[in-house]
Amino acid sequence: MTSTELSETSTQSANRRADRIRLFAQPAVVVLVVGAVLVWALTRDNDVIEAEALNGSYLVTKAWEHLLLTGVVTAIVVALALPLGVVLTRSWARPATPLFMGIANIGQAAPALGVLVLFFLWSEWEGLWAAALPIAFYSLLPVLRNTIVGIESVDPTLVDAGRGIGMSSTSVLFRIELPLAVPLILAGLRTSLVLAVGTATLAFFVNGGGLGELIDAGYKLNRTAVLVVGAVLSVGVALLVDWLGAVLEKYFGPKGLS
Repeated sequence: MTSTELSETSTQSANRRADRIRLFAQPAVVVLVVGAVLVWALTRDNDVIEAEALNGSYLVTKAWEHLLLTGVVTAIVVALALPLGVVLTRSWARPATPLFMGIANIGQAAPALGVLVLFFLWSEWEGLWAAALPIAFYSLLPVLRNTIVGIESVDPTLVDAGRGIGMSSTSVLFRIELPLAVPLILAGLRTSLVLAVGTATLAFFVNGGGLGELIDAGYKLNRTAVLVVGAVLSVGVALLVDWLGAVLEKYFGPKGLS
């Protein structure tokens, strides 16, 4: 083995070790920091207003609302963006790609709060769905774009080879194109998840619940402890979701590409 090959092998080994360390270190650091902040907040001498927000049952309820909203948004994004992205890679639908990408870009470029409020004014809804639908629209672009790019990046010779051995268009899609596009699709989903978690802090504007209520209450009532706990929990959830996306990318992508 030459010195160049040894260098490349050691570099790859170091990269794999770094990835493994990050996969374990990120959630550990998040749990330690969030745990420390919660211990500080729950054991300090809180006044009556702070005690209403800084108690275990209320914090669990708000965190659950935040995670539920994120899960609903993710389900909507996957259910819409993934099939739409696949359809837009078919030859008969490609002329419509700029239209749908333009619509998705509008959702991404517009301020999240503006999208949320405009949907509320138009629908007059409140609650979970009043927040989930506009946030899903805001988070749609990464999955849609990466699905299209991932499928279109598949080597045409592989597609031709599949058709050459008698595979149907559906078989080529599900056995060649989609499996090879999985890494990019998962990367887009990871981005969408983080966007959804961050934007979900605005759901309180339409009575959608979530950790944004803690941040808003802490700011309006000048209660720093409540504000800090809401912000730290929101950041912690975002980092854990990002970590989950990294795990999905690592362990659910094609093994031959890792």
